[in-house]
Amino acid sequence: MFKKLDGKTAIITCVSRRKGIGAAIAKKFADEGASLFLTSWPQYDTEMPWGKTENEFAEIAGEIRSTGAKCTTSEIDLSKSGSASILFSAARESLGSIDILVNNAACDIEADIYSVSEELIQRHLNVNVHANVILSAEFVRAFAKKSGGRIINLTSGQSLMPMPKSIPYVISKSAIEGLTLSLSATAGLAGITVNAIDPGPTDTGWMSEELQQKLSSQSPLGRVGLPNDVANLAVFLASQEGGWITGQILRSRGGL
Repeated sequence: MFKKLDGKTAIITCVSRRKGIGAAIAKKFADEGASLFLTSWPQYDTEMPWGKTENEFAEIAGEIRSTGAKCTTSEIDLSKSGSASILFSAARESLGSIDILVNNAACDIEADIYSVSEELIQRHLNVNVHANVILSAEFVRAFAKKSGGRIINLTSGQSLMPMPKSIPYVISKSAIEGLTLSLSATAGLAGITVNAIDPGPTDTGWMSEELQQKLSSQSPLGRVGLPNDVANLAVFLASQEGGWITGQILRSRGGL
């Protein structure tokens, strides 16, 4: 049976929760034949209102391995200096050359202009910008093939509407949109495409039932996004079929 990512290797950051976007992408990539290096930092999820179940990251990896896919994991705090380079070296040691980088890891702690702090801004920049840039740089420098490389970033809708309660998140994700376009010009010379997915409001466990109903009523398609919506687009961008798309912010928002 033909698999779109057969023989490909991929790094996917932030695969800590079964309901998360990272887990959905990892499972789809594995189904399509990719070998995976997955990262997580479970301590972050314990700080968030959605929480996590014990050993969830290990269980996700186990489910992927049960399908026959190769899957290596690492728990690493991307807010720490040098962590991105350590991650990339470990991935290369496990998988050899890397074909696909999915920058899914994100820090998103609510803070408006009255509650924002220097420490909180720096934490968001470390995870959402610095780690993504260094991982992308390591990937581009190491990529030795003439074509087929893929960098897929995750962004948000901060350029489409105000998000006043998420100032640190907004400024850091805005940087990723800028990075996507400018990096694509250099990475293309190395045979690598660079794109970002804006999934819009996606039900990964953080939405209240009231908010989900409100957003669904506003959507032309009558629902909010699901992690598999993002995963399906990520598979397309990572595959040969997505090889002519680069430097783009793909608004996969269901009309929201």
